Amino acid sequence: MTKSEPRFSPDSLAVELAGPLGLAAGDAVCVAYSGGLDSHVLLHALSGLRAATGLMLRAVHVDHGLHPQSAAWAAHCRQVCAALAVPCRVERVQVARDGGDGLEAAARRARYAALAAGLGAGETLLTAHQRDDQAETLLLQLFRGAGVQGLKAMPASQAFGAGRLARPLLDYSRASLREYAQAQGLRWIDDSSNVDTALSRNFLRHQVLPDVRRRWPGVDAALARSARHAAEAAALLDALAEADLAVCRHAAVCGHGLSVPALRALDPARRRNLLRYWLRRQGFHLPQTRHLAEVDAMLMHDPAGRRARVAWPGAELWRYRDTLCAMPPRPRPDPSWARAWDLDAPLAIADSGDWLEAGSASGAGIARARIAPAGVVVRLRQGGERCRLPGRAHHHQLKKLLQARGVPPWERDWLPLVYQGDALVAVADLWVCEPFAARPGEPAWQLRWRRVAAETPLNYATGDTGITGEEK
Repeated sequence: MTKSEPRFSPDSLAVELAGPLGLAAGDAVCVAYSGGLDSHVLLHALSGLRAATGLMLRAVHVDHGLHPQSAAWAAHCRQVCAALAVPCRVERVQVARDGGDGLEAAARRARYAALAAGLGAGETLLTAHQRDDQAETLLLQLFRGAGVQGLKAMPASQAFGAGRLARPLLDYSRASLREYAQAQGLRWIDDSSNVDTALSRNFLRHQVLPDVRRRWPGVDAALARSARHAAEAAALLDALAEADLAVCRHAAVCGHGLSVPALRALDPARRRNLLRYWLRRQGFHLPQTRHLAEVDAMLMHDPAGRRARVAWPGAELWRYRDTLCAMPPRPRPDPSWARAWDLDAPLAIADSGDWLEAGSASGAGIARARIAPAGVVVRLRQGGERCRLPGRAHHHQLKKLLQARGVPPWERDWLPLVYQGDALVAVADLWVCEPFAARPGEPAWQLRWRRVAAETPLNYATGDTGITGEEK
């Protein structure tokens, strides 16, 4: 530490909590406690401040199960919290290893999903990211070619889950926290992976930044200052994007869509800014520059049938007619899928996440008298299907009916078709074909197609944590 660096103490932490973070007596706070040096310092100092601040304190430890000692680490965290009289919950998570962007990133996503899910309404999650972490994060983002949103690194406070996430240690160096821990005789977990320089962050921490600091002793403070400047610029860009979103919202086809004509009216930089903001607010992974170029081409040049798709890991954008929609990627259907159905229980539609269910009705839906006791078979589209609607003399191609109804292309491939033998009975909950349609007063089955794409709630709270490093 240099003499000019801020020195960590419980008193300085209390000033941060009451001042910039605005925490007051009775507020609930939860420490993301990994058991490492930084989070141990934060938890220890907060436990000593409870009487003075009146904060309601608890801790949560996330066990990824990826390290042979993870169970021992969880036990250590419980013991420390018990000694400090701090309630502690251990969350065990499963880490998906096939996300395409590495195990560390997958573990981070699982960790923050668990932390967000367990956060109470209005509660503040405190993480122990400090100034060295901020410097490393900014440099990693710069080396990845990040824009202004990435260069703001980790904000001091942001919305998260049902509450918010705050980082009260961003002004303090790792050396300052270590000095406090040693003075207090604290024991913490040293994760051996933190010295593995094959990992980019550790390479920066152990090989690059020590030389940089010797040449420029104030570099950490300078990088933190640059991150704050970028955060101000990012806030202005978000305000502009929010104003553009109000003009470009288009509820047709999907409830959170954007109008293609309105997007075309924006200049390219402003359009890209809106697209990133819109995707980030929904919790999607942001596209790379090449994906944005593909989206731009999809918007500016009408594709055949005015339908097109651009996908990247974790998200896909569809243009259908004059609406742009974003959604999680869905698996491709197996056209040969088929299941017998007695209509008494909901039926899962292959791997789509969709369901088909039937309820009792009268005079509308599928006439019970025209369905064999053995029930029906549900299949997916194969092409060429035809249906004669009640009151019409001729059959219609299903493709034409779907186009006229405006059913979007991402739903058509998963459209459940109900058959009796070779006869098409019903098309999801959209149409019942003759002669299976119920007459007035006739007992019937009323179908409901529960579509995951239509019912999945948007996630505005956890899409952008600003976190690219290990949990503190």
